[in-house]
Amino acid sequence: MKIKDEKYFGLFQTIAYLTVTLVTIACLIPFLLIISASFTDNEYIIREGYSLIPQKFSLAGYRMVLEFPQEVLRAYGVTTSTTIIGTLLGLFLITMAGYVLQRKDFKYRNQLSFYIYFTTLFGGGLIPWYIMYTKYFKLMDTYTILVLPGLMSPFLIILMKNFIRSAVPDEIVESAKIDGANDFTIYWRIVLKLSLPGIATVSLFLALHFWNDWFSSSLFINDQKMYQLQYYLYNIINTISFLANMGAGTGVALSQDVPTESTKMAMALIVTGPIVLLYPFIQRYFVKGLTIGAVKG
Repeated sequence: MKIKDEKYFGLFQTIAYLTVTLVTIACLIPFLLIISASFTDNEYIIREGYSLIPQKFSLAGYRMVLEFPQEVLRAYGVTTSTTIIGTLLGLFLITMAGYVLQRKDFKYRNQLSFYIYFTTLFGGGLIPWYIMYTKYFKLMDTYTILVLPGLMSPFLIILMKNFIRSAVPDEIVESAKIDGANDFTIYWRIVLKLSLPGIATVSLFLALHFWNDWFSSSLFINDQKMYQLQYYLYNIINTISFLANMGAGTGVALSQDVPTESTKMAMALIVTGPIVLLYPFIQRYFVKGLTIGAVKG
């Protein structure tokens, strides 16, 4: 019976490894196509399509994006600063909220938890949200508006609350109180250290949100010097598409001079590069944070 079980276990491992390998290849192929297309001549892409290996090497797409390097670096700086500040502030607020809401001795934790959950089902809508930030908070054309709306998320608060409840035993908190530690000391020196997987998970969600944010710039920013990277590149794509469409409509062959496809692929690499390099360093904590509480017993 044991030999039979080992046989099926070996078969299961073979199927599992084969499945994971195929899924990995399926995920890598689009990324490799983007890399290849960013280094391929635009006319070749339009005529022959995409290929895994650049058939006609060209840096026209990168030259188009980096035509004004100071503006790209400025947009990079805005996005990087808002991502770092927003992630750190968001982590501080979300972990504090999660710690407080999981405390059994907090009188109103159920009412506040329901209120936070209720906001995931019903919201005021885009127009009241816009009026609140522009008319009453006076945050138009400020860096604060690029950070403030994304600091708190009901989903992340609930996720952090459940993680702290699973990772921090009540006995440790009680023993710390007996030793004279106050609530903030317990939070800072015990809860945070025991919640590193959850913090890594929440930080990645926050960093992705701030790094990929372009909507805030489109709504609240009129000064081009304050554009986030995503919105700056979005404007470049719109300009390129406009030039190509205008050339097609007027009969002028502008599309041959404007590398539309290769520029889009170059932009994709420029935008996703930092996040792709960051993810492997926190993957271990991220997976553990997502699976906490999934195994009972």
